[in-house]
Amino acid sequence: MNQQQSIIVPQISTFPGHEAKARSILRWLVQRNIVAAQPSTCARGGNRMGYAIAEGARAVMNIPVGAELSDYLPFGQACNGLEIVTKRCIFTPYKGFLEEAGCPECRREIGEALFDSLEEWMPGHTDNFTCPECGHEDDLNGFMFLQPCAFSNLGFIFNNWVGSHFKASFLDEFAERLGRLVTLVQVRL
Repeated sequence: MNQQQSIIVPQISTFPGHEAKARSILRWLVQRNIVAAQPSTCARGGNRMGYAIAEGARAVMNIPVGAELSDYLPFGQACNGLEIVTKRCIFTPYKGFLEEAGCPECRREIGEALFDSLEEWMPGHTDNFTCPECGHEDDLNGFMFLQPCAFSNLGFIFNNWVGSHFKASFLDEFAERLGRLVTLVQVRL
């Protein structure tokens, strides 16, 4: 299996009460036995701490009949866990990200200006972007992107899980529990 991350991100720059919501989502995933309750060194980030994959992960995936489980879920791999991000972060595909974006109002390409605005967004000076073509203003996540990406202070990184095979019902329930639409960002490392 190639190294990858599947990241579920709410479509809001500043999620209110993000740390409490992160704990709530973690409890839900633990209760469903999707991830382990205790952190371990099963992740990729800084101290490698995350929540290891658990047997219930099989239930949230669409795995084709006869397919190898190891092609979809990282059981037995050192890097197999969930990392939870609770700081402002830009979630984009790592390789081949094109930085193309469009305005939902005027439908024009505004990628260069939008991605330049991240210097203001990252430190939290603003959550919004204003289209230079028509003046439409919205949360950064309200604009259209050629490749899925997201901007938030909350994100759930599933290391080496093939997110394109998450069941729609799992993503829908994730969104319902967050009270927001979500974006699934897939990163190839």
